[in-house]
Amino acid sequence: MSHTVEEKPIPKKNLFETFATRTTQLAGSTAAFVIAFLLIVAWLVSGPLFNYSSNWQLVINTGTTIITFLMVFLIQKSQNKDALAIQLKLNELVAAHELASNRLVSVEDMTEEELRVLQKYYSKLAVLAKNDESLQSSHSIEEAEQMTELKRALEADKTIKSNGELPGAA
Repeated sequence: MSHTVEEKPIPKKNLFETFATRTTQLAGSTAAFVIAFLLIVAWLVSGPLFNYSSNWQLVINTGTTIITFLMVFLIQKSQNKDALAIQLKLNELVAAHELASNRLVSVEDMTEEELRVLQKYYSKLAVLAKNDESLQSSHSIEEAEQMTELKRALEADKTIKSNGELPGAA
């Protein structure tokens, strides 16, 4: 009996997702900046025509407020999607590497306190790695600690031999 895996069609983006992605791409472009700059210049130039009235000021205030309010949500949606995609790629790298610590898969689901504890461990690893001359010498905190202990033992052994003392003799 053979089992076949059904191929699911790639889901299409919904209308809002497409709109949000495209809008954030356009909003971050040079053309968008130039258009916004020219609109501000046109508004400034039109000031004398409207005697710098309250309505003249209200136009720019209302327009920028509405645009800013809507862009916050569009940009946040885009950033959430990008962050999720990056997190999934990092999870794949961690999961695929046989020497990587699997405790880092889904690290984004940890509490801030748990992240601080983990950060302390990696700070310790960084200190241990700084003292090491090789860039590829350790892959985990535990391995780094073992290598540091081994190096200390070897260094102590060298010191003892250079002083002419026998190991274990006091």
